[in-house]
Amino acid sequence: MNGFSFLWPDLLWLLLAVPLLVALYLWLLRRRKRTAVAWASLGIVKEAMGGSRAWRRHVPPALFLAALVSLLLATARPAAVITLPLVEQTIILAMDVSGSMRAADVEPNRLVAAQNAAKSFIAELPRQVRVGVVSFAGTAAVVQPPTTSRDDVVAAIDRFQLQRGTAIGSGIVLSLATIFPDANIDLSQVTGQRPMPGALAEQKSERDAPPVEPGSYNSAAVILLTDGQRTTGPDSLDAARMAADRGVKVYTVGIGTKEGETIGFEGWSMRVRLDEDTLKNVASATRAEYFYAGTAEDLKKVYQSLGSRLTAQKKETEITALFAGLGAALAVSAAALSLLWFHRVL
Repeated sequence: MNGFSFLWPDLLWLLLAVPLLVALYLWLLRRRKRTAVAWASLGIVKEAMGGSRAWRRHVPPALFLAALVSLLLATARPAAVITLPLVEQTIILAMDVSGSMRAADVEPNRLVAAQNAAKSFIAELPRQVRVGVVSFAGTAAVVQPPTTSRDDVVAAIDRFQLQRGTAIGSGIVLSLATIFPDANIDLSQVTGQRPMPGALAEQKSERDAPPVEPGSYNSAAVILLTDGQRTTGPDSLDAARMAADRGVKVYTVGIGTKEGETIGFEGWSMRVRLDEDTLKNVASATRAEYFYAGTAEDLKKVYQSLGSRLTAQKKETEITALFAGLGAALAVSAAALSLLWFHRVL
């Protein structure tokens, strides 16, 4: 716990009643003492006051006062920044299914290695972490909305079919739209679908929203796995800046080799190489990291490393119940001691 605040700080003015109650208690003590002196000798007064045990009479009121302070603080809704296990985190796996992923410079080929590593990764995530899957080639598609069902995620990954084109920016933008479903992010260039009528004003409002600190959004992250060679769709760095403005980190995983290889597909051939520079720039823009994965075993290590990085966060959490519970416990203790020592409640 390294930060403390109140959601309703105006109610802290109620604490001004505490010194008034202390003053009232001291006045009652003096009044009681004067009354006792008027009706008995000093020796009788001392005996009535309890002699060496006089301190006991102050313990229940002190505990009751502490209970009152705790309850008044609770009314102001205290909150603290606490490091908690992630209970609402979403991880989006944005995976390249373009034709270049058939290259065999990673055995048995890039796509199968990526699928196997992704499945190993999600198997080791905490069960409460939601995982979604976005695939992209010429366009992007959500093949599995965020879910805690690992079987559904694995089934979605196993259904990948290679397609033409590589729209890395589309994969990032659609991942953001999946994380922020109410943000009205324009997907017309990403999925090929036209925006809904009447949504343009809302989309403009979203674009005009003030950006946040890059990397500051801790409830979700994107893991982008690709060879980095964009051929169509939105610019990769523009999409990265879009993620940065929303505070979302985009971890990039480069799959393949820098030398690459020549592949053929439906009568055409091309040389496919790993574009590390683009992937490093995407990760840097979002305050995330780039990982190189040249082999299937490297991929597994990368995903294991990401899993260890994405399992805790600092979050402002309301702790009103803690103060209310403490106040109740102190009040019960005050009443119990008063009954035990004086056979009355306060």
